[in-house]
Amino acid sequence: MQKIASKLLLISVILILAILFFSLDLGQYFTLENLKRHQSSVNDFYTNHRLLTISIYFLAYVAIAALSLPGAVIMTLAGGAIFGLGIGTIVISFASSIGATLAFLVSRFLLRDMVENKFGDKLRTINEGIRKDGAFYLFTLRLVPIFPFFVINLVMGLTPIRPLIFYLVSQIGMLPGTVVYVNAGTQLARLDSLQGILSPGLLFSFALLGIFPWIAKTLVATIKRRRAFAKWPRPDHYDYNMIVIGGGSAGLVAAYIGAAVKARVALVEKHKMGGDCLNTGCVPSKALIRSAKMLAYAGRAREFGFEAAQVDFNFSAVMERVQKVVRTVAPHDSVERYTKLGVEVFEGEARITSPFTVEVDGRELTTRNIILATGARPFVPPIPGLNDIEYLTSDTVWSLRELPQRLLVLGGGPIGSELTQTFGRMGSKVTQVEMMDRILVREDPDVSQMVRDRFESEGIEVLTGHKALRVENTGPGHTLICEGPNGEVAIAFDAILVAVGRAANTTGFGLEEIGVELNPNGTVAANGLLQTNFPNIFASGDVAGPYQFTHTAAHQSWYAAVNALFGRFKSFKADYRVIPWATFTDPEVARVGLNQTEADEKGVPYEVTTYGIDDLDRAIADSEDHGLVRVLTKPGSDKILGVTIVGAHAGDLISEYVLAMKHNLGLNKILGTIHIYPTLAEANKYAAGMWKKAHAPQGLLRWVGRYHAWMRS
Repeated sequence: MQKIASKLLLISVILILAILFFSLDLGQYFTLENLKRHQSSVNDFYTNHRLLTISIYFLAYVAIAALSLPGAVIMTLAGGAIFGLGIGTIVISFASSIGATLAFLVSRFLLRDMVENKFGDKLRTINEGIRKDGAFYLFTLRLVPIFPFFVINLVMGLTPIRPLIFYLVSQIGMLPGTVVYVNAGTQLARLDSLQGILSPGLLFSFALLGIFPWIAKTLVATIKRRRAFAKWPRPDHYDYNMIVIGGGSAGLVAAYIGAAVKARVALVEKHKMGGDCLNTGCVPSKALIRSAKMLAYAGRAREFGFEAAQVDFNFSAVMERVQKVVRTVAPHDSVERYTKLGVEVFEGEARITSPFTVEVDGRELTTRNIILATGARPFVPPIPGLNDIEYLTSDTVWSLRELPQRLLVLGGGPIGSELTQTFGRMGSKVTQVEMMDRILVREDPDVSQMVRDRFESEGIEVLTGHKALRVENTGPGHTLICEGPNGEVAIAFDAILVAVGRAANTTGFGLEEIGVELNPNGTVAANGLLQTNFPNIFASGDVAGPYQFTHTAAHQSWYAAVNALFGRFKSFKADYRVIPWATFTDPEVARVGLNQTEADEKGVPYEVTTYGIDDLDRAIADSEDHGLVRVLTKPGSDKILGVTIVGAHAGDLISEYVLAMKHNLGLNKILGTIHIYPTLAEANKYAAGMWKKAHAPQGLLRWVGRYHAWMRS
């Protein structure tokens, strides 16, 4: 409330000063004719009262610049005419920069919150660019007089550039123009009009000044490039346009794109084509989840009208079916397929020996570009005693052929939660241990609780807020000692599955030796173009982050490949605006954009609409009437900020919202789209309908009601 009052007071002051300026016709004093008419008397006053004249002039200039009033050009000429080139330049340089900064601060105080609330999502990319290169952009604008300085002051106030940076860059950037105008003022008697200052030659000079920063930026990039490659001799000839290291989802997409545009591409994979997704991740886990779901349906026989259902199964056969699924999918990612596409596939271990050379089992290959797509591996925390036993990870669990009687799952993220429920449904006595206060911590608390409730209803013990301290060998089986809310807890197990996260694969193939930079979290440091500190080495997928999803890896690889092959003509920054993901527990949890937790953390205002799937006809018919569709929208708008779906096939249902967010379609468009009845997809339309109902124009509806009453009379 106090901030609103302050804004109103400031607006009132500005309006009063502006009204006085125009009502008193003060603009008549800021003309070239008036300046030349009074030049002699003003010069006499300055001769007798130097300090007073400079002070009055300085304050007047600051006020005009701060209030964005007309007259700055005439004031600058007057400064040259009165004070001369030296003193005039100094006084005007500081006065104009201080006034500009005050205008900048006024704009920020009065307008920035309103603009961010209304256009925040559209300005996100601009703001990121300003945070990174704002000083450069401002410097360029200050050098080009085509852009009115008062407009620059007001617009920059809406950006996140820091006031001190704004002031310093303005002080430096406006100096060349200030000198030109002050010098013109010293020759005031020769000027017939303001057009005499802005001659074509002078405008051309300003234009050259304006493009100088861009030339400088290109020069700096060239110097950096030369410095990066200084110690590495370039080959006389390149064997390949691009070498891709890693045959997982990121590497396969990059190689595919390179081959599709007729580049000569080599792909190096030391283990199995398809990477984690095919061999130890997405494909086998979903195959096992499907088998476990069949068992769960059998346990729910009475819900579907059956007295009972008995399923006899062999765990080893189930795991063999998983491998059969992997083998069926494998040809999509095979050496044979990519060879036919035009990619030269090397099955061996790669080692980068320079930015232009890669060794594969002793053979040196030369290349213009390298794409790092080496993926990630399960992270194993340094828990005392863990290395003394044969623990499982998401890489090794697929070798099991005997069902663990007591399985302990360490980790409450997506991988840990999916495998927790799957093995529980298979018949293991599962205990899930999570250090945080809830599982699936990236989701809203009530969403996490819905999944936990389902786990516990299926006999799974979920221990949150428990930190693993050590593993003890207790004879038949083992024991994990945890620190819980009420002290130490001992958990007996026959097998332990470690699923606490993944670490990027960045060692063992030459990155350290040539000096590729890493982020603090261990991923390869890459810019928006997915370039490393070597301009011709790119990174995509799990090794680069920030998202460790198969679909994001493929998304990044398009940018990495295109920028590597065509970046000298046109480059593209990776677009992370709409990133969806799903956790394939039962119920499934799918999300795109913000949820309530993230929106609150980031201070993003929102409205929330929640539709309960227990109301949906098809869900009721399928006995899957649980879960929700939660949509966050911009206040007063149908603009979608984020969606969370919990329920059967949530990972499929979210796609409609992904498309809507990607192409800026609001809930009104979804509501106006015909959805087949009866389907689970109708939940999306009903959620849009709930939003529409909450935003119905009640005043208009009252008048419509009166109209209908009148028609009945």
